[in-house]
Amino acid sequence: MAIDKVNRDEKLPALKLTVVQYGILIMMLVLVGGLWRLQVLGGDNWRVLAEANRIRKVPVLAARGKLLDREGRLLVDNYPSVSCFLLREQNHNLDADLPLIAKGLNLDLEQLQATLHHYRAAPGYQPIPIKQDISPDEQAFIEAHRNELPELETIDEERRLYPRDGFASHLIGYVGELSEDDLNKPQYAYYEPGDVVGKAGVEATYDELLRGKDGSMDVIVDSHGREVGRRGIQLATPGQDLKLTIDNDIQRAAELALGDANGAVVAMDPRNGEILALVSHPNFDPNAFAVRIGRSDWNKLITDPNHPLMNKAIQDQLAPGSTFKIIMSVAGLQEGIAQTLKVNCAGGADFYGHFFHCDHHHGLLSIHEAIPESCDTYFFTLAQKLGIDTIAKYATALGIGSKTGVDLPNEMAGVMPSTQWKMKTFHEKWYAGEVISVGIGQGALEVTPIQLVRALSGVASDGHLVRPHVLNPVQLPAQYREAVLDTYPGAGEKQVAMDSDTWMTVTEGMAQTTQPGPYHTAEGAHLEGIDFAGKTGTAQVVGGGDTHNKGGARTPNAWFVGMVPRRNPEFAVVVLQEHGDFGSGSAKLAAQVITAYVNKKRRQDGNFMLQADKKSSPVEVGAVWSVPDLNSHNSRGSGMGESSRKRADANANEAHGMSGGHFVVAADSQAPTDNSPLFPDHPSGKFPTTDAILAGTGLEPPTRYPGGSR
Repeated sequence: MAIDKVNRDEKLPALKLTVVQYGILIMMLVLVGGLWRLQVLGGDNWRVLAEANRIRKVPVLAARGKLLDREGRLLVDNYPSVSCFLLREQNHNLDADLPLIAKGLNLDLEQLQATLHHYRAAPGYQPIPIKQDISPDEQAFIEAHRNELPELETIDEERRLYPRDGFASHLIGYVGELSEDDLNKPQYAYYEPGDVVGKAGVEATYDELLRGKDGSMDVIVDSHGREVGRRGIQLATPGQDLKLTIDNDIQRAAELALGDANGAVVAMDPRNGEILALVSHPNFDPNAFAVRIGRSDWNKLITDPNHPLMNKAIQDQLAPGSTFKIIMSVAGLQEGIAQTLKVNCAGGADFYGHFFHCDHHHGLLSIHEAIPESCDTYFFTLAQKLGIDTIAKYATALGIGSKTGVDLPNEMAGVMPSTQWKMKTFHEKWYAGEVISVGIGQGALEVTPIQLVRALSGVASDGHLVRPHVLNPVQLPAQYREAVLDTYPGAGEKQVAMDSDTWMTVTEGMAQTTQPGPYHTAEGAHLEGIDFAGKTGTAQVVGGGDTHNKGGARTPNAWFVGMVPRRNPEFAVVVLQEHGDFGSGSAKLAAQVITAYVNKKRRQDGNFMLQADKKSSPVEVGAVWSVPDLNSHNSRGSGMGESSRKRADANANEAHGMSGGHFVVAADSQAPTDNSPLFPDHPSGKFPTTDAILAGTGLEPPTRYPGGSR
């Protein structure tokens, strides 16, 4: 009886049993429903995720567009390279692997850790570049450690190959990886860490066209991250090749001419603003930037007192010295003062209680002698009569104190002082005595080389000023052309009104500067048979004195601006030698560049030299070694028909005996056919000598006359 009672007590009530049974059923239904949801409804999603674990997207990097000179000769190319990237999708302990990675890839461990820290905010799927242009030994290390280091991946890419010895380095620029500061700038809003962009020069200005568009490749990997196959590829779109306005031959001649001097050379076609050569020394090797530059090398560049990274052609702001006397002459003639002004130079003169020195005792002279002899006393006097604001009016019209708008980054504007400028800058009034120094290109006046060559060649072009540029805009989409103009604003193209007599007087004065004559400051650069005009400048530096120790810190800067022919020139060049002493030295360097240009034109034209006493009709302006055709003045639309006729009459009177006619090379002479950027077969591995350039052309270097002081 007792046992039966215990059994009855142990039995669950029917209601509780039913609840338990239904609870189990519900749990089973929930479990089945969850499995159905995961495997049926969410099957596609999980299939994609599984596929993602099996498929890895590898970037296919676009090759940058090549850079060519105006004749299609290669300046900048690409070469195949292999880079190592680190993948963060392997669920691997990266920190533990870093010492081995650093050792195998010859990296500094701290630098590797800093690289990973730099990319900490980047998406996890984005590969991290840890070493570029790895060696075959380093590639072998990666392959040998695939199982231990599945996070390492190699990617084929094309890397920049620049000319040797820093040839045209400031013009071309360089590329580099975006820094954290760069990524915060608006222009890089759509870029990602690790992207390589143009950092300077043409590489920076036209980066969007040069970089192209990256593609990608789907790679099938196993559970260890090893590649086992490829499924598909989206090809990269290469960047656009760009043809620059630079002439490789003229660029070489300019590099040779400047040599080891610190300074700049800019050669330009004043008719359209095309830059034919642009040199800045000291230069740098852009190839050091093609693969990430080391910290020590970078510090060496930025602490160098000679500023190798500065593009002195567009950024060096210095007093122009006596080259400014051309602008002073224009102002004096346009104001009706210089035509009748005669000054007796006795080695200087008193102005406002102070004696201002001149280099020579020139005696009595007018504007016609003052320009070629570069008499300071004359221009002191002219400056006093004009006043600073009148000088500033003409100088500003000719682009002094404004950017030119050249399509290169970080151009400087220079300084054109005036009463308003001094009050705005220093909150002080202008004192009358300050204008005396400005009259000879000193004082607060500052210009850049490109600014100066544009201004003086504009004067020789009857007031026609152009916007300098290094790339022919016809290659650019219309929208991109407008963007370039907006990004690089400047004085641009304009016409400055100039009387006929002003034009004739000033250009004749510049032509006489390079002719043999008493005190003619560039007679040592005279080129026989070439209509070569120009103006020297010897500009004292801050803290300088009378020292003429070339290269010394107190030695004056040496300027020269030259052009061929004297009127409506088709070629103009400026040479700046920092602490180069007298401007006559820069004139001789400019003559070398002029010679290279004229000899090339002669080879291309294939014309025989006419006898100097043989009468012939005037040749076209394109024959830069002979008298210009002044009738072309009307084609600029200046509306000065009478002035044009006066110039044409003057041209007819001058034509006989000026410079002869066409020249030509021998029938078997040909232009160089070497399309390489840097004469790789030359014994020195660097630039050839001037004799080497002329070798085989049938031409002798032009005769130069000794002499010249400034």
